[in-house]
Amino acid sequence: MAIAPRLELRQGQSLVMTPQLRQAITLLQYSNAELAEYLEGELERNPLLERHEGGETDGAGGDPGAEAADGESAPSGEEPGPASEETAAIEAIDAPADSLWEDDGGLRGSAMGSGSGRGPEGEDGPNPDETLGERVTLRDHLIGQLAIEVGDPADRLVGLHLIGALDEAGYIEGDLGAIAAALGCDRARVERVLSLLQGFDPPGLFARTLAECLALQLRERDRLDPAMRALLDNLDLLAKRDLAELCRRCGVERDDLADMIAEIRALDPKPALAFDHSVAASVTPDVLMRPFPGGGWSVELNTEALPRVLVNNRYHARIAAGARGKDDRQFISQCYQSASWLVRALHQRATTILKVAGEIVRQQDAFFRRGVEHLRPLVLRDIALAVDLHESTVSRVTSNKYIATPRGNFELRYFFTAAIGSTVAGLTLSAESVRHRIRALVEEETEALSDDQLVEALRREGIDIARRTVAKYRESLGIASSVQRRRDRTAARWLAPPAGQARESAAKQAPQPSG
Repeated sequence: MAIAPRLELRQGQSLVMTPQLRQAITLLQYSNAELAEYLEGELERNPLLERHEGGETDGAGGDPGAEAADGESAPSGEEPGPASEETAAIEAIDAPADSLWEDDGGLRGSAMGSGSGRGPEGEDGPNPDETLGERVTLRDHLIGQLAIEVGDPADRLVGLHLIGALDEAGYIEGDLGAIAAALGCDRARVERVLSLLQGFDPPGLFARTLAECLALQLRERDRLDPAMRALLDNLDLLAKRDLAELCRRCGVERDDLADMIAEIRALDPKPALAFDHSVAASVTPDVLMRPFPGGGWSVELNTEALPRVLVNNRYHARIAAGARGKDDRQFISQCYQSASWLVRALHQRATTILKVAGEIVRQQDAFFRRGVEHLRPLVLRDIALAVDLHESTVSRVTSNKYIATPRGNFELRYFFTAAIGSTVAGLTLSAESVRHRIRALVEEETEALSDDQLVEALRREGIDIARRTVAKYRESLGIASSVQRRRDRTAARWLAPPAGQARESAAKQAPQPSG
């Protein structure tokens, strides 16, 4: 058989990811903040796009998303409804007073202080946002002390490098040998300068470990005795609440150990945070949910957080009429098509978010009316089938999107939980509701319940769950094991003041009747 070239015509279908489709998928998974940043870039690149600030825009094209953003809502429902050992040691120091020992003031007792206090500007002091620009940064604060305390230019250079090596908590990052090699000096010089910097205000800065940070603050207070050093060397035991072993290693009695722990709790394990004046950004909901007066829910987009753009048709007509060459006309046409498509894509994004959020509210109506114990099992497929979308689309819509409800702000992904089996016929429970029940059982316990005992208690309530699942949910809730909870309660009882002493202290603090 001879082999010869020939031509054949074949018909076929294939899925092609066009640039427009790829961009639409990207827009769908953006949060409002990411979308606003993306639109800023488009506004700079495309001269036919302009930001819609509200009201009438002269010469601009209509906004296809305005109707969905301004007035469209989706009524739903029937009724309105009402680590490491150092990390563990820091958590132990930061723990509430009634969880381990008595304390009258709480943490953050460093020399700099971090409380707002009451000042002459008002009852609660000035608004923090109004004074952020006036406050001295930690770097400026330390450089000012470096200029006074260190006279040698070479030592000042080492000091500046060490100040730059501080992390956000005030600890030194990196090995001193590497720092000495980078600066081309002896390690002894770096250690000598570091020792000077460790005496700067606030105390505790430039430490390499948590124990060293606390030791620097205790040394400033002249309280770094051998017993306290032994306590700092055994912070892992403090994190485990193994107080009997701590007493043995420190060579002190119970009352002395309680005083030492109180002193430790008065220190600041992260001294640099006293200078952290950044304002935490609050979550802005993408969807607003309100109860209807007659029952059900109103679901609508948050127009204040929804960035929108328009096509400036008047400007397009003017520059299109003045185009002189083919390249100019082609560029103007591409800009117009890109701008028009972007406006349509934003409208489609808003419509899809509203559709998915409305269906989630409809299916989780019991949660909004009666609480987390009634959160029903829900997966992406359930919503996808209900709103005729692909699961991947629902996944992108619910990523980094928040809804404001009468019960608080929730990420849309919060409402998707796996189903847990039940011994009651026809009853299924969500994993989140089971977590809530585990937390309630632990809070109500008089003696620490083991995981096996939690399994038995849940099964008596009709929840069929395995022990390893209970352990996984308990750990995800940040609940310690039964052994650790039992040890914590023993430590709390051990370090609590005697009843007679507590009554005497309360009597001293009580106001005395005037004569």
